[in-house]
Amino acid sequence: MLVSSRVQDLLGRERALLGDVLGLLVGQGAPPEVVEGARVAVRALDEAFLLVVVGEFNAGKSSFVNALLGASVLPEGVTPTTDRIYVLVNGEVPGQMEATRDPFVSRLTYPLPSLEGVALVDTPGTNAIVRQHQALTEGFLPRADLVLFLTSADRPFTESERQFLSLAARWGRSVIMVVNKADLLETPEQRAQVREFVEAGARGVLGLTPPVLLISARAEQRGGDVGFHALREVLRLRLSEVERTRLKLLSPLGTVAELLAGEEARGAAARQTLAEDLGVLRELEERQRAHQESTLGELDGQLNRVNRLLSEFEVRADRFIDEKLRFGNLRGLLNGRELEEAFRREAVAELPDAIDRQFGTMIDRFVEVNLGFWEDVQVFLARRQPESAVARTRFSYDRAALLEGIAGSAQQHLEATTQTELARQLSRDAEDAMKGAVGGLAGGLGIGAGLGALIGASALDFTGGILAGLTLGSLGLFVLPNKRIQAHRQLREKVAALREVLERIVRSEYGREQERADTRLRDAVRPFTQFTAQEQTRLNDAEQKLAALQLELQALRTEVQALAAPPSAAPSSGGAAD
Repeated sequence: MLVSSRVQDLLGRERALLGDVLGLLVGQGAPPEVVEGARVAVRALDEAFLLVVVGEFNAGKSSFVNALLGASVLPEGVTPTTDRIYVLVNGEVPGQMEATRDPFVSRLTYPLPSLEGVALVDTPGTNAIVRQHQALTEGFLPRADLVLFLTSADRPFTESERQFLSLAARWGRSVIMVVNKADLLETPEQRAQVREFVEAGARGVLGLTPPVLLISARAEQRGGDVGFHALREVLRLRLSEVERTRLKLLSPLGTVAELLAGEEARGAAARQTLAEDLGVLRELEERQRAHQESTLGELDGQLNRVNRLLSEFEVRADRFIDEKLRFGNLRGLLNGRELEEAFRREAVAELPDAIDRQFGTMIDRFVEVNLGFWEDVQVFLARRQPESAVARTRFSYDRAALLEGIAGSAQQHLEATTQTELARQLSRDAEDAMKGAVGGLAGGLGIGAGLGALIGASALDFTGGILAGLTLGSLGLFVLPNKRIQAHRQLREKVAALREVLERIVRSEYGREQERADTRLRDAVRPFTQFTAQEQTRLNDAEQKLAALQLELQALRTEVQALAAPPSAAPSSGGAAD
């Protein structure tokens, strides 16, 4: 490589850029193969210049390499003879094989003074039956500094070659197109037609017209080929010290461009996923609000049923008062215990049991709706779990784990907290509230029994008041009518108070259980909410770093390109092969 202060400065900046890119990729949890690609680019700066020969099986790569070197260095044949990557370097001992860290890469020495400072790489065929061959070639391509892309005159620029060339373009590699077996083309018109076809195809993939040379490896091996003379001239220009330095510096920058483009795409996909996740959280909040509204609506309906029971009791109690508090029933009025028992039997009747049943119905319905909400949350989250929305990075793994955690919390709630257990808890809470409301009259009894005690206390209040006024010395014309009016008023007050107590108890318990459900959902969602906020910050920070790295990359590319003008376009016509 050319050594100058300018090159040293570019090398230093390029190493710093590669280090920053590697740090970004590691920090963002990029896939391991992407991180390794950055490390390969760092190592490539210290490797020899790599001139890589690629092409389909049966395009004659090994024959071409042997003809180019003027010696039978590699085996030739009609079957896929190259099952590994051979890195040919100049050395004193012909055919000396050296192992490398990669079991599929062999280093082969041969006295090749023309390749001083250059490693010529022969790769397996890209369309061989052995799929591992293509994987080897594609994996080595990002390390290439200059690509000799070999196609065959009898099958020029096939669709699979087009796809492989697009891979070279993606990595920003400099390419020379070589059409082998040109001796099969019998007329200048056929040669011109093939060259134009290959040029057009390569231009469509690369976005520029690379040198296209028609050669015959067989003719070169048998005495000489004019096309090879043109190819060697192109290589002489491309492998000059200045041009080789330029290409050597450009290759890692092409790798950086591809890595940053991939990271940009992953970041955009992650941001899109996060936007969808924020929608998931909003949807959960909306479903929670809808659940609360639905619950309150059902609660109002249930309370109306309780009020109907109390209204029916009030009608019966009014009728009892009108029938019992009259002069014709003086004897009955003087027997307070009997009057109280009659009130319980005729007015109260089955009210406690009916209220108890209604409370049970309310509790069962509330629990059913509450569990239904959690099931709905679980189904909703299952639908929101994409199969492969983002490449399997740290981001996608963390996100998937948190979504599964929310769904798991719902499932755990459904499994650990049965309808019976919820109903039992709600009943206990309601009974405790009832005890406080009726001053301990409920004791250890159920809601309905407690309600019966409360109503019984009400009966004692107004029947006792009536009896206290009905003494033999106070019987007057207006005593009973006044007492009847007083009893009706007391009944209204007691029933109104009872309605208020029952509604307060029910709404309080519904609110308490609803708060429990809301807390469970908030606790389940909180880690995911925190994750989305953290990821939003991380992605915004990465986006800024990415933009800065891309600016630095563009500046370096411009300066490296200016190291030397591109080779003369004259040999690119391949006219010498005609």
